[in-house]
Amino acid sequence: MSERWTSDSWRQFPAKHIPKYPDAQALADVEAQLKNYPPLVFAGEARQLQSELADVANGKAFLLQGGDCAESFAEYHPDNIRDTFRVLLQMAVALTWAGSRPVVKVGRLAGQFAKPRSSETEEIDGVVLESYKGDIVNGMAFTPEERKPDPQRLLQAYSQSAATLNLIRAFAQGGFADLQRVHGWTMGAMKDSPAGHRYQETADRISEALAFMEACGINATNTPSLHQTNFYTSHEALLLGYEQAMTRIDSTTGDWYDTSAHLLWIGERTRQLDGAHVEFMRGINNPIACKVGPTMDPDELIRLIDALNPDNEPGRLTLIARMGADLVGEKLPALLRKVKNEGRVVVWSCDPMHGNTIKAPSGYKTRPFDQILAEVRRFFAVHQAEGTYAGGVHFEMTGQDVTECMGGAQEITSENLADRYHTHCDPRLNGSQALELAFLIAEGIKEERDAHISVAQAS
Repeated sequence: MSERWTSDSWRQFPAKHIPKYPDAQALADVEAQLKNYPPLVFAGEARQLQSELADVANGKAFLLQGGDCAESFAEYHPDNIRDTFRVLLQMAVALTWAGSRPVVKVGRLAGQFAKPRSSETEEIDGVVLESYKGDIVNGMAFTPEERKPDPQRLLQAYSQSAATLNLIRAFAQGGFADLQRVHGWTMGAMKDSPAGHRYQETADRISEALAFMEACGINATNTPSLHQTNFYTSHEALLLGYEQAMTRIDSTTGDWYDTSAHLLWIGERTRQLDGAHVEFMRGINNPIACKVGPTMDPDELIRLIDALNPDNEPGRLTLIARMGADLVGEKLPALLRKVKNEGRVVVWSCDPMHGNTIKAPSGYKTRPFDQILAEVRRFFAVHQAEGTYAGGVHFEMTGQDVTECMGGAQEITSENLADRYHTHCDPRLNGSQALELAFLIAEGIKEERDAHISVAQAS
């Protein structure tokens, strides 16, 4: 670690998974241009998110983080943004109703374009080209021109992020998120699904509760939270040149904030203590997160926490466990125990997607719904056994009716995957699967809440 942090001090450290651009001057010119662009988010919004995440860290709220594996330029459409936002609202309603606690809503939206890849290159029929690393870097088509990293894509990603944020803010604050519309959030493809039916039952009960509150004088006019919601954006801070260009000094506090998103995270592949990504992230004042996989050592985790959150601020740091269903019960307890015993205050969230990726018999990369659910359930069980709080979930999902993850009530099979397999990178839960999972998680939250109540009453 350098003693003094600056927005470019990361350049003195080894940086993994950052693409090599053929024209360094063209990249520098684009980054200089981005430096003069308006911020996408504001420091006050990031501080508000940290305040809400502090409640999660203290067991008073729950974190729901979800969205695209990798946003694309080709599939950019307001309907797709709306549908993903709507499913996240439905999931939040299910979790809030079951857990009787606020749900902090964070989207993998408006900036989740870059993806680290396990291999720098891809070979097809003897031809070797650079791997596809997200639309912000290069194109999917397997041609030399498309696979060449292009700095101009950074500008297109910025523009799409700005437009996406504009639409999300309109949905969140303009009445679309009004709880009186809770029935209207069900999309056509989901109405006849088991999750859709269960959601309608929950919506009926919420409507009854709202009618009671209205009779008591509590309504959207005097209670804004019934009419609108806070919704935040997040992405993996992989392209540090882009992140540096978007990092500004807040005029009200004098602190540095990365204005590309409210929350940024470090991936499992780039969390080296002596690496560029940790160096950059330790200096920004946004709430941040870090993926934690099965190779993480408890002592290393404490050193990482102390580097990223030296003042032990509640809500500053979220640890996103991504172990895989078969390893979470074995690997997570020691990490929870160490963090608890050392007195570190973090949000623990579960990413049940990345550790459960397989190749289906049909040849498609997929994620079995049963394995995703198993990891979440074991995540909750381990926390309950260790006396710690399972604070959130992190999903790759979409509002579109895709067939990318096998299983669920829709019973998507290996053969069905080809029907609507649209992802640009990793398989995502569709809207129905995401909502089904939310209800199953809600049961875990309710059990955890009831267990805490029982302990409190016994003492």
